[in-house]
Amino acid sequence: MKYVWQAMALLLIAAASVHAQDTTGSFTWVPVQTHGKMFSRELGMMDAERDEYATNLVNFASNKVAAAKASPASLDQAKRFIALAMHLSPRNKRALVVNFQLSQGTLPEPVVVDFSPETLAKLIFTRAGLLAKQEGQENALVARMFVELSAQLDPKNEDAVYASEVQRLDHGAVDWTALQQVQAPAPKAP
Repeated sequence: MKYVWQAMALLLIAAASVHAQDTTGSFTWVPVQTHGKMFSRELGMMDAERDEYATNLVNFASNKVAAAKASPASLDQAKRFIALAMHLSPRNKRALVVNFQLSQGTLPEPVVVDFSPETLAKLIFTRAGLLAKQEGQENALVARMFVELSAQLDPKNEDAVYASEVQRLDHGAVDWTALQQVQAPAPKAP
């Protein structure tokens, strides 16, 4: 009987060890730090809309990271999605939570999403078209980002892929690092 208890204890320890390896320490994530806002009130999106897009982008990214067990490709894509989400809605709960979890080496729990990747791709592609028709550099930049993301979300969406490729040929690839190089405004003098 003593050996049965010892065997069971070893099995429990092994199971706990495997679970701990699955959820922590298996990848490195440098937290997204936006250092200020890239998009002002001039961006042609309402605050509630910004927050909704941010949440959906982060949910997609976190589910992909969890499903891929934090593969380098999934983490790279998540970095872009989360950075964009944090600029669209700097206090977005889901973006802040997932960014923190990944920085701790913890895989986020998969969540039920509002839209399939194909539907989300269509939504952001359509929104990109509306933003592109508005004036301003911010609208043009977010439109370009949305077009590129829509092609990545659904590579079978020929319209999104074509628009993304034409955009890349005409203007080069979107500089995603710019989302993390924004500096906070200088403090005002008293």
